[in-house]
Amino acid sequence: MVDRAQVLRAHAARMRHAPTASEERVWRALRTARLGVVFRRQVVIAGVIVDFAASSVRVVVEVDGGYHAARSEADAKRDARLARAGWRVVRVANEEPVEEALAKIAAAITG
Repeated sequence: MVDRAQVLRAHAARMRHAPTASEERVWRALRTARLGVVFRRQVVIAGVIVDFAASSVRVVVEVDGGYHAARSEADAKRDARLARAGWRVVRVANEEPVEEALAKIAAAITG
């Protein structure tokens, strides 16, 4: 029997090596922003792979592309699952300016 956690970790590792353009843009901003926390990318939490996570403050950042418009119900269930595990989820749209995304993330970190 295949261990789901192992499969998710392997898939997350592959995803770290092939980010979308938007994920790469947000990752560069998170790495250089002085938000006071360390983010990791493509992390398995509560049985799902999240784009970015700062475990010290239990904040997850999800970069949403156009396909998320058709996935709103699935995304809501995923967010609820992460919330039950004690994580706050910040969703950032692909086209959102980096400064606005960082402001949203900073607000989630502080409060």
